Amino acid sequence: MRLVEMLEGLSYHFVGEKKDPELTGLVYDSRKIVPGCVFVCISGAVKDGHEFAAMAVENGAAAVVSERELELPKQVTQVVTEDTRKALAYMSAAWFSHPADKLITIGITGTKGKTTTAYMVQQMLTAAGMKTGLIGTVEIQNGKETIPASNTTPESYLLQKYMGEMVENGCKAVVMEVSSQGLKLSRVAGFTFDFGVFTNLSPDHIGPNEHADFEEYAGCKAKLFGQCRVGILNADDAYVGTMLDGHTCEVMTYGVSEKADLRAEKIDLHNTDGRLMVSFRTVGKLTNQFSVSIPGMFSVYNALTAIAICSRLEVPAEKMKEALLSVRVKGRMEPVPVSTRFSLMIDYAHNAMSLQSLLMALREYHPKRLVCLFGCGGNRSRDRRFEMGEISSRLADVTIVTSDNPRFEKPEDIIDDILTGVKRADGAYVTIPDRKEAIRHAILTAEDGDVIVLAGKGHEDYQEIRGVKYPMDERILIREILSEMTAEERKTCGLLM
Repeated sequence: MRLVEMLEGLSYHFVGEKKDPELTGLVYDSRKIVPGCVFVCISGAVKDGHEFAAMAVENGAAAVVSERELELPKQVTQVVTEDTRKALAYMSAAWFSHPADKLITIGITGTKGKTTTAYMVQQMLTAAGMKTGLIGTVEIQNGKETIPASNTTPESYLLQKYMGEMVENGCKAVVMEVSSQGLKLSRVAGFTFDFGVFTNLSPDHIGPNEHADFEEYAGCKAKLFGQCRVGILNADDAYVGTMLDGHTCEVMTYGVSEKADLRAEKIDLHNTDGRLMVSFRTVGKLTNQFSVSIPGMFSVYNALTAIAICSRLEVPAEKMKEALLSVRVKGRMEPVPVSTRFSLMIDYAHNAMSLQSLLMALREYHPKRLVCLFGCGGNRSRDRRFEMGEISSRLADVTIVTSDNPRFEKPEDIIDDILTGVKRADGAYVTIPDRKEAIRHAILTAEDGDVIVLAGKGHEDYQEIRGVKYPMDERILIREILSEMTAEERKTCGLLM
């Protein structure tokens, strides 16, 4: 592909003589230069790609795209543009033959609910016979294989690469989580989403290397609605108006208030043999009855989002119902059915805001006891430990303090910090540093009607200790614990497996 073809849609100028070389590759990591490629200088949080341009040329780069003129050999084609991150996105789209044009693209942004909603949409579309790729916090599904995710929204080159693979693998749609950083850093530039989705907004990701303040955070989220054809937004969120500032899309709203285009009513939170469910009726744009196998009021909002999207794509209501009853999201209010006597679930809640939201949602089911098992990561803010300890002690009946990823700290020191917070409220607590033993204790001491949540690890399948990641998946730990129990213990616990 020639350089000028890759630059289509961008504002730029050549340094010196205009050249249009045939290129062998598109590279933004100077360690991956191949002869005849174009190197795009990206300013990262740690390194500035402009510092490596000369090295890239020495290693064979035929062209360089930068934000300022650089002293490079005259035989090298140099292009200057205002924003090289945007340039990388546009060039990547061209390099992979504009895969977004061949897919129905669905982008979901918001503080909470992106992951669960993305899986709901994917499973609804799949149930309707539409092969659908997924890009998100947990993983990438390209229609053929599953790839662990590093960022909620990958760098634009990888994003376009994954979408190109989806097209090759027969996908007709892609649903992706769109982070505020992904929007801020132009990772999703270069194409227009068919659907842009807003779940909710609350203060998060504010600080060094993220967002300067809440206004910037909100402004980045709002960019999605100037880059999509149809915007589907939570009418009940206080910041829905902010999201629509300067929007260019058709708008559809969802929620429980009368102002929403698609509304949920007659909401019923119920516990069926240890399964925490929620049922509701939709009115407005679609009238039907739905049940969701993931508990909590926020599951109603997530489901409404998915229903709104899929109704626009003419997915039959019965297929939507099937998907909502069977949907499972690894580490997001993930039920682990082990007994009819009590409920057990795994969740990724690993900060104060997410833990509070989780425990308040589970409180709505009026459990006999709400048991919260969690730890905190090492080499992270101590304030988080104090806050999470206090929240658990205030909202849960029993807190089981254990280890998470101690990293380079002593687990005992982290636990001591958590206990400082726990003691600020009046909940009962116990400390068991070994996470497997802590889970065993939770199961063996469970009472009829209890809800037990294992918080913090979620989809993670490792424990990081002194720079080494050791395998540790809570699902596997639970299976091991059950297999090690005596016949009497299994009977007492009312185990299903």
